[in-house]
Amino acid sequence: MSLRTRFCDLVGIELPVVQAPIGGPCVPALAAAVSNAGGLGMLAVSWDDPQRLAERVASTAAATGKPFGVNVILHWPQQERVAHCLAAGVRIVSTFWGDPAPYTAMIHDAGAVHLHTVASAAEARAAVAAGVDVIVAQGREAGGHVWGEVGTLPLVPAVVDAVAPVPVVAAGGIADGRGLAAVLALGAEAAWIGTRFLLAEEAATADAYRRAVAAAAETDTVHGIIFDKGWPDAPHRALRNSTIRAWEAAGRPAPGQRPGEDDVVGTWLDGQSVPRYADRAPLIGATGDTEAMALYAGQSAGSVHRTQPAADIVAEIAAEAEGVFAARSRS
Repeated sequence: MSLRTRFCDLVGIELPVVQAPIGGPCVPALAAAVSNAGGLGMLAVSWDDPQRLAERVASTAAATGKPFGVNVILHWPQQERVAHCLAAGVRIVSTFWGDPAPYTAMIHDAGAVHLHTVASAAEARAAVAAGVDVIVAQGREAGGHVWGEVGTLPLVPAVVDAVAPVPVVAAGGIADGRGLAAVLALGAEAAWIGTRFLLAEEAATADAYRRAVAAAAETDTVHGIIFDKGWPDAPHRALRNSTIRAWEAAGRPAPGQRPGEDDVVGTWLDGQSVPRYADRAPLIGATGDTEAMALYAGQSAGSVHRTQPAADIVAEIAAEAEGVFAARSRS
């Protein structure tokens, strides 16, 4: 069975595998490797200054002749960053955590495709009414910042039915070909996969972060507002670590009353101090108690145990999904 879908045709990829924009770990080498393997690589650019943004987009473009995308968080104004990306030739723009309407015209005027992440059928309908081309339906199982409360399994078919024939990409809890096959069966046209790509060889994931993901069970993540210094009032899912355990032992107090509020747990790549409860996941080059930083991951961490080249991850996911469909057709 061919896995190629309408979404693949729309964005110019071969396989319905999207590398989620997993913050700092998704460096150009990762995005390019995923795109070169036939999937869709993504860069998270919400906090990049113009020079860094230009460098990252140019580095990705130099490493792949295939399509790749960028993601911006709409909690902050992002017109300038989106304009820079479009001017640099990016033709796939993903938005999240806000109203996509102010961005759709500028994206379309550049001949680009606009993806927007939602957490309900009602939100999906509103995004399509605003002109969005592709809906990303994010279930509560997802790692990192999580917009809604509904799990992937009930959310995806509800969104598919709400916006048909607009393509839907499923996000949350998907780490292998079985998950890809499942969401394709639900009507989605691709899977948005983050946690597994944290262990890609090309990702800038710090060693302590990698070890924690690889060792995690499906029960080892926590959803809440914990790592909020830098992005307040934004629920997210992360691996239980020393910071979260201390917060839980104290009764999950509100920000300002949590244990260790004034602690500095490490130093960032640029030499700045990283306070406890900062919204930064540890990258290669960060120093200090990196285990205590925000180890964003989804519930699929229980199925993610190996470091692999990104191309092997994409190929494995596709082959396993094809095998699932082939087995069902024989039964």
